[in-house]
Amino acid sequence: MNPHCNSLRLMISCALIVTSSMLAENPTFRTIDYPGAVSTNAYGINSKGDVVGNYLNADKSDHGYLLSGGQFTSIDFPGASATEAFTINSRGDLGGIYILGGVTHGFVLSAGQFTTVDFPGATATEVGAINARGEIVGDYTLGGARHGYLLIGGQFSTLDFPGAANTVPVAMNPQGNIVGGYNIAGVFHGFLFSDGEFTSIDVPDATRTGSNGINARGDIAGRFVIGGVSHAYLLSGGQISTIDFPGATFTSADAINQRGDILGHYILDGITHGYVLTGFRPPCASGI
Repeated sequence: MNPHCNSLRLMISCALIVTSSMLAENPTFRTIDYPGAVSTNAYGINSKGDVVGNYLNADKSDHGYLLSGGQFTSIDFPGASATEAFTINSRGDLGGIYILGGVTHGFVLSAGQFTTVDFPGATATEVGAINARGEIVGDYTLGGARHGYLLIGGQFSTLDFPGAANTVPVAMNPQGNIVGGYNIAGVFHGFLFSDGEFTSIDVPDATRTGSNGINARGDIAGRFVIGGVSHAYLLSGGQISTIDFPGATFTSADAINQRGDILGHYILDGITHGYVLTGFRPPCASGI
């Protein structure tokens, strides 16, 4: 194995469908639907509980949004045909993508001003996460393959899982630890990049694993697929808890903040909704 690449096999010790009757701390799901939208995704949450994502109108137009203090604000890059917000840091800086002239660009929105983020020479760029220090991770497309990047102080560096066909970093915590996904031979895996080393993350028996969020404690949220069904998960202390929105046919965890609030989206009756899960603590955490 590559000396800078490790593998983590997880123990599923707390697999469950989360309901308030099953956990002593009464975790609570709250659905997030942009008013009048036909579809809502929730992708990023900061320590204050501010949420960002995207929504689709009946005309299929694609817009980003910010949910703060119970109020929605639509986010649209000027002139773009589509905008999606993926991340928000503790200062309130947002990041995501916009499409203009058929080309996908990354963006940062800070103090009301948009800044475009394009990896030099790439045919597409996405901003996946921005931390409190203003460091950015994301991915770019070049030669038909997706590569990860890290942007610090205006300098880009490529971040690719060794041997992967595609690498997509999507989240970064205040310490600079990064999570995301990669694929080799058509199989998708999650990863953690910390202290210069990659660790592969795979849920046992899953045909697909992705790692989508990481907080300052190092807790990781994501999703995995078993039997064709997508489930959300929380990885904490080397153990994994499965999270399914009640009645949903698809659940994904896309972010986790410092308070442990888990953000994601689910599909119910063919409609996509965002959600935030608060008060969740793995029921076996006392044994970790």
